[in-house]
Amino acid sequence: MACCGGCLCCQCCCNEGETRTPEELTILGETREDEDEILPRKDYESLDYDRCINEPFLDVLEGLDNKKARKYEAIKWILVFAIGVSTGLTGLFVDFFVRLFTQMKFSLVGQSVEECSENGCLALSLLELLALNMMFVFISSVLVLIEPVAAGSGIPEIKSYLNGVKIPGIVRLRTFICKVTGVLFAVAAGLFVGKEGPMIHSGAIIGAGLPQVLLHMLSCIHWDFVYFVSVFRDKRDFVSAGAAAGVAAAFGAPIGGTLFSLEEGSSFWNQALTWKVLFCSMSATFTLNFFRSGINFNKWGSFQLPGLLNFGEFKCVDGDKTCHLWTAVDLAFFVLMGVAGGLLGALFNCINKRLAKYRMRNVHPKARFIRVLESLLVCMVTTLVIFVASVALGECRDLVSTSNNTSTQQFSLVNSTIRRFFCYNNTYNDMATLFFNPQEVAIHQLFHQNATFSPITLSLFFVLYFVLSCWTYGVSVPSGLFVPSLLCGASLGRLVANVLKINFHMQIYSGTFALIGAAAFLGGVVRMTISLTVILIESTNEITYGLPIMITLMVAKWTGDFFNKGIYDIHIHLKGVPLLEWETEVEMDKLTASDIMEPNLTYVYPHTRIQSLVSILRTTVYHAFPVVTENRDNEKEFMKGNILISNNIKFKKSSVLTRAGEQRRRCQSMKSYPSSELRNVCDEQTAVEPAEEGQDILQQMLERRHVPYPNLYPDQSPSEEWTMEERFRPLTFHGLILRSQLVNLLIRGVCYAENQSSASQPRLSHSEMTEDYPRFPDIHDLDLALLNPRMIVDVTPYMNPCPYTVSPNTRVSQVFNLFRTMGLRHLPVVNAVGEIVGIITRHNLTHEFLVAKLRQHYITI
Repeated sequence: MACCGGCLCCQCCCNEGETRTPEELTILGETREDEDEILPRKDYESLDYDRCINEPFLDVLEGLDNKKARKYEAIKWILVFAIGVSTGLTGLFVDFFVRLFTQMKFSLVGQSVEECSENGCLALSLLELLALNMMFVFISSVLVLIEPVAAGSGIPEIKSYLNGVKIPGIVRLRTFICKVTGVLFAVAAGLFVGKEGPMIHSGAIIGAGLPQVLLHMLSCIHWDFVYFVSVFRDKRDFVSAGAAAGVAAAFGAPIGGTLFSLEEGSSFWNQALTWKVLFCSMSATFTLNFFRSGINFNKWGSFQLPGLLNFGEFKCVDGDKTCHLWTAVDLAFFVLMGVAGGLLGALFNCINKRLAKYRMRNVHPKARFIRVLESLLVCMVTTLVIFVASVALGECRDLVSTSNNTSTQQFSLVNSTIRRFFCYNNTYNDMATLFFNPQEVAIHQLFHQNATFSPITLSLFFVLYFVLSCWTYGVSVPSGLFVPSLLCGASLGRLVANVLKINFHMQIYSGTFALIGAAAFLGGVVRMTISLTVILIESTNEITYGLPIMITLMVAKWTGDFFNKGIYDIHIHLKGVPLLEWETEVEMDKLTASDIMEPNLTYVYPHTRIQSLVSILRTTVYHAFPVVTENRDNEKEFMKGNILISNNIKFKKSSVLTRAGEQRRRCQSMKSYPSSELRNVCDEQTAVEPAEEGQDILQQMLERRHVPYPNLYPDQSPSEEWTMEERFRPLTFHGLILRSQLVNLLIRGVCYAENQSSASQPRLSHSEMTEDYPRFPDIHDLDLALLNPRMIVDVTPYMNPCPYTVSPNTRVSQVFNLFRTMGLRHLPVVNAVGEIVGIITRHNLTHEFLVAKLRQHYITI
């Protein structure tokens, strides 16, 4: 509710909501009531894709030669092949059991309907169908309760992961088991969901986990792959390959899978990765095709079923010269269908977004079994709609003995799956044929059945499928959206074809219009272009459809983007994930790095006492800390009024971190320490030994080159009596060190005593530093009683001394491109003399944060 701002009542009621600025709301991830939008959450962290070039890593590089590098590369190819084969076998497992359960259910219920049509016991058939469907949905929903991340298609989560966002549990083994098992029961239950989306998620999980398992097995036989295991970028590449393999297995489209991983996922890409991802996709398609062709047709090696969803071959009857797949005149209708698909897709996304918000407010906060009840309710309504529509709303249509397709196998498939509910004398029930079949079979019927479906049947089918698909996507079951969207669009396209053929007597190929309708609606929902075009071309095995599919998808995307985003982007936004788009808006270049950076730094010294490290780790949630020294020899700061000016960068005094304030903040958690010795520890400062008189200045400089931090004393404590100039001394930046690295150093006792040199500190190898990956220990798991607070930790060997940095005057577009393309997690802002003035993270580059800063920029000027 907006405030008028004039009355005292309004000011009192709105005071709490007006205390936060838009940028503060963005940082906290809260909801703006006026726009009812969810802002990116601060608790999502980025993944470590950039290599930490510290001394342990350099030791590994020193032992790496061309022979070992080739061995690592060969192992990568083997792992990529294993990921593809495993994804193909996973698709085979899901497809086999979905077919088994679906055939069992439809044969049982179909036989009961045929028998009861004469005896009047249809209620018994309905109860049988309802019992089987609700049992399957209950199993699927319980699996999601075990692992909530397994709900939905998983594409928004995988897209976020490949964008660089760490989502807990997204690539775990338990998620994989719940996802694969749950989706086969959800599809078998007759819910309007698909198994293709979850296949992408399953392939990504295989890509993340299989290399770790195999390399762990190799390490047990003393094969050293330390360098390979610890490189986070390689894991991301394997996840990209697994996601592409999932697309390839789902649609039999290896090239489309590669483009999907490129277009929708990875922010970092190179030529070598393209080749590996394509090889992985080919391996998945080959594996699935080999086993499905052998199992279904008993022709091992025939390769007739490349994917879980195959649209069949679009081809005119030989000798029919009047038949054509499409003409230039049809392109005008395809454009109009693209507009309609974009509008309907935008409507679908809008309704689903409102349903998702309703679930977030009213279903998810309640007891977990409420989600199961919602899934059962959706299942019951869907089953009732399928049964009643098939029995009461269908029309009897003539069964045509010929088909536009010359493939005998495809013709028999189409005609063997027709349903004759209450229809006799060479007729079939068109509504039952669409509803009482698996979704893939219904798509085949709309693409290749020569007889026309009733326009009323197609209209009712579209409306019912649209509403129920929109309601179903988001319930607590694994659910894909590709197949329901394709089926919705195919029915709409077939309706347009029937109208043109019957009312306007046009000679058109009905299957083409059904395919274009499917592409238009799917494009309007998911808003994919390049990858979806190639996927549909590969699924139809007809290159001549390339132009109409591409035009339709482009028009559908442009039309839908006028109203809202794609369904996956909407759900990413609803989860508060700080996703980074491909590029920023042109207007954002009015901002610089100094405008969006975080100036309040929590830093560590190269040599820091355990007392201070523990205090920092326990009182902050930051995942990286700048390693700095106080540059006492190059002070250029001065106060002018209430503004501190340093190297042409202006800050408000309240936003600059003081050394005394930092020291007080480090001591906030002292009361939780088991040892009273940690309280009020004062560090003695040692005077700097002056250089010998008469010593050559060049010699001093040469010696200083090999002593990085000659003036630094562990944990120097500034005095409260310091002047303003003394408190705001420059911080010379030397590198970044991660929270996980600091905790690892404390747990392993890497430190030295005051009366010793840093050379006496124990040295950790790269394998020891990364041994706990990916579950690094937490500071709260550390037994503080075992620590000596006065011991000193030299962090310089383990920090990253050469991270990517930017100047404070760098434009936002340059900062954004560097951060996204290099897969960064932290980006320090360093001025011309090497002083760190701020740090940029993912949250400082989200669209909402930049918009808030741009609004603030306009106010200040």
